[in-house]
Amino acid sequence: MTDRTEGLDDRPLLSVRGLTKHFPVMSRGFRRSVLATVKAVDAVSFDLAAGETLGLVGESGSGKTTTARCILRAIDPTAGSVMFKLPDGRTVDLVKLTAGELKPIRQHAQMVFQDPVSSLNPRMTIGDIVREPLVIHQLARGEELAGRVAEVLARVGLQPEHSRRYPHAFSGGQRQRIGIARALIMKPSLIVCDEATSALDVSVQAQVLDLLKELQREFRLTYLFVAHNLDVVRNFCDRVAVMRKGRIVELAPTAGIFSDPQHAYTKILLSAVPSPDPDVRMNFNVGDELAKLDAADQS
Repeated sequence: MTDRTEGLDDRPLLSVRGLTKHFPVMSRGFRRSVLATVKAVDAVSFDLAAGETLGLVGESGSGKTTTARCILRAIDPTAGSVMFKLPDGRTVDLVKLTAGELKPIRQHAQMVFQDPVSSLNPRMTIGDIVREPLVIHQLARGEELAGRVAEVLARVGLQPEHSRRYPHAFSGGQRQRIGIARALIMKPSLIVCDEATSALDVSVQAQVLDLLKELQREFRLTYLFVAHNLDVVRNFCDRVAVMRKGRIVELAPTAGIFSDPQHAYTKILLSAVPSPDPDVRMNFNVGDELAKLDAADQS
């Protein structure tokens, strides 16, 4: 892995070391056995400083979403550690926590999902969806609960009367704002955005990204931003980690990734991004970089 990261906080908000997730491929029939193992995430390591945005990019199947879900313990990793710094200064390994120990920690690390339709319960009103985390964690009740719901809905650009409506009454961009409100109401320090803008058209994407930036400045949020749209990553992220076949192959500040990529796979990804300037030429040959990848895979 090529890592050109400098100046990270001595105590990062999130420190991932050797994170691994393997899925067994089982045979069919009564006597099932393990035929092979899919290494979805293979020894991933990185740090994430408070207030920073780290982009996690790569082709479909590279392990981005599995990495994000392992970090939040939506799925249990096979190995590794995820050290998370809590607001009181303590640092805990999320991998080692039991379900009971993990529950109070979840309020500090939330997720905004890719699909703004399926991530919202169609049988619940918007108010019920947004207030549910507070009810589960018993953080507010009565007038305080109603006030916090109204406050967070207003902060993401929705009206108080929207709380009585159901998800089908909203557009895709509004639904994603609801998902952001649901994550934000817990006042977390870390938000994982799993392809949070990929299901939206370009104009709505810009609105949601502007909202995320405003919220980050206001609440000093830290984002792990999973994406495949490199133009979005270039304008939104402070650093970029490039994933291929479950591994991080390059990690660097965003400007360095786009101006001087070091790994062959990073160069190939960037070559797929159309440039508005027809006179711009890449300073590398895609065929040569593909040959390097093939040679590395065979070795």
